[in-house]
Amino acid sequence: MDQTVPLIDARTLRRMLDDRDELAIIDVREELIFSQNHLLHARSVPLSRLELLFAALVPRRGTRIVLCDDDDGAAQRAAAILAGAGYDNVAILEGGVAGWQKAGLELFSGVNVPSKAFGEFIEHSSYTPSIAPEELARMMGDGTNMTVLDSRPFDEYFRVSIPSATNVPGAELVLRARDAAPSPATTIVVNCAGRTRSIIGAQSLINAGIPNKVVALRNGTMGWSLAGLTCDAGKERRAPAVSVSGLAAAREAATRVARRFGIQHIDRATLEKWRAESEQRTLYIFDVRDPADYAAGHIAGAISAPGGQLVQATDQYVGTLRARLVLVDDLDVRAVMTASWLVQMGWDEVYVLAEKGDGRGLPLPTILGPPPPPESAIEPAALAALLPDRATIIDLSLSRNFRKGHIAGAWYAIRSRIARALPKIRMKGTLVLTSEDGVLAALAAREVEALVQTPVRVLAGGNAAWARGGYKLVAGDDNMADEPVDAWLKPYERPSKTSDAMAEYLAWEVDLLPRIERDGTCRFRRYPPHD
Repeated sequence: MDQTVPLIDARTLRRMLDDRDELAIIDVREELIFSQNHLLHARSVPLSRLELLFAALVPRRGTRIVLCDDDDGAAQRAAAILAGAGYDNVAILEGGVAGWQKAGLELFSGVNVPSKAFGEFIEHSSYTPSIAPEELARMMGDGTNMTVLDSRPFDEYFRVSIPSATNVPGAELVLRARDAAPSPATTIVVNCAGRTRSIIGAQSLINAGIPNKVVALRNGTMGWSLAGLTCDAGKERRAPAVSVSGLAAAREAATRVARRFGIQHIDRATLEKWRAESEQRTLYIFDVRDPADYAAGHIAGAISAPGGQLVQATDQYVGTLRARLVLVDDLDVRAVMTASWLVQMGWDEVYVLAEKGDGRGLPLPTILGPPPPPESAIEPAALAALLPDRATIIDLSLSRNFRKGHIAGAWYAIRSRIARALPKIRMKGTLVLTSEDGVLAALAAREVEALVQTPVRVLAGGNAAWARGGYKLVAGDDNMADEPVDAWLKPYERPSKTSDAMAEYLAWEVDLLPRIERDGTCRFRRYPPHD
C-alpha cells in the first residue's frame, strides 16, 4: 500500500464529524454496493465515474477529504486521480467501511439517507398530517372538494401519478398553491413516490400558513399501488401560471417563513466576495427554479438544483459538509422555502439571492484527468464498417443505460472492474470502448491498454454519436461481462417482485429515524410549532 496517502481510523473520522472544519466523506465503491452499507454522511462517487462527478460535488481543491472503500485498493486508486487533479488534503479510512463497523459505529443501507431520515424527523416533530390511500380514494369517489398536487419532477410524475393529480414540484408548491387551489375550502393532498417529498411538501404549505387544509398522501404512489389502487401514466397536468395575486400571497408567505427560520438574503456584491474566497471556503451556488427557467437564464456558475430535489437528495448536490450554500431564485419564494428546509436539516450557512442572471444553457462539466490522444478515436462510420466480425466493443455505460440501448454485440463492463470482466469477453479484431457520450470511455482508454495486447480505440461521441449517425441501438441485457452493481434500482425499476420491493422500501424509510438517533451525527433542528 502506498503510504504517501495518510490513513485515519474510524474514531478519528468520527471526531471530524463533530468539529467545525469542512469535510467531504467520499465512498468510491459502486452505487449498489454503497447502498448495502455505508457511512451516514458519505457521498457515493464510484471510482468508475470519479472524474465525471467529483469536481461538481467537491469543487474546492483544498477540501479535507476522506475516501472509503472495501479496503481493496479502490480508495488508493481514487486518491491518485485526485492528487493528479490538485486535491492535496486526501486521506483514506483505515480498514474501509468494515473498519467503521468494527469500531462499533453505525452503517446505513439505501441512498439519500440523510434527506430521507430528515423527512421522517419532520413528520414526527411537526406532526405533519397524512391521509391513507384508501381514504383519499373514498374522497375522490364522494366528490370531495380537494386537489392532489404531485411534488416530484415532471418526468417522475409523467411516468406514474395518482388519478387527477397535478404536477407541482416541491419548491413550487408555496409559489403556486393559491392558483392551484383558489378556494380556502379546498383540501390539498401532496404526494410523491414514497414519503419524503409528500411530508416536506405538505409541511411547506402548512409552514407558509396557507388557509387550506393540507395533508400528505401516506406512502405516495407506492402506497396507492400497494393498496390495490390503479395509478395513471403519461399525464401532463401542470400547475397554472402564477397570477399576480398568487405571487403576492406567496411572497407574503415566504417573508413569514424567512423570519421564522432565520433565512438570510445576500446581494450580488456579497456573492462575488464569496467567489473570491472560494479557495478558502467551499461555495455552492444552486438555482432552485424549474430547469426550464434555469436554461432560459441563470447566474454564471450556478448549478440547476430544483429545490424539492435539493432537499430530497442533498448528498447528490453537496459533497462538502459545512460549506456555504447560496440559493438563487428571481421570485424569492422557492429559494426561501428550500433554505428553510436546509436550515432545519442542520446546514448553518444557507443564503438566498433573489436574482436570475442572464447566462444561457448548462454549465460546462469539469472533468478530472486527461483525455486520450486524438488518434485513438474512431468515428461511428468506421466502426460500423468493422462490425460484426472485426471489432470487439466494450460499453462502459451505466447498466440501466446499457439495457435501454447499446450497439448490437457490445459487452457491458464497469470501468473500475474491467480487469475482472475482460476474461469473459470474446475478443475479435479491434477493441473499441464506448459509453453514453464517449467521455468515460476516453478516460478509461489508457487503463484498458495496460491490460490487453491489442490497440484500444474509443468511439468518438459514444453511443449518442452512434445513434445520431443513424445507426441502431438495441435494448436488452445480453453480453453482461460483469454484475450490474453500478446502480441502485428504485423499487419500480426492479425486474421482479416490485410490490415486495415497495413495501420493503417504505418500511426502511420509517425505520431510519431511530437509527440516525443512534448514530448521533445528524444536526436536525426542531422548531416550535407554527403560529
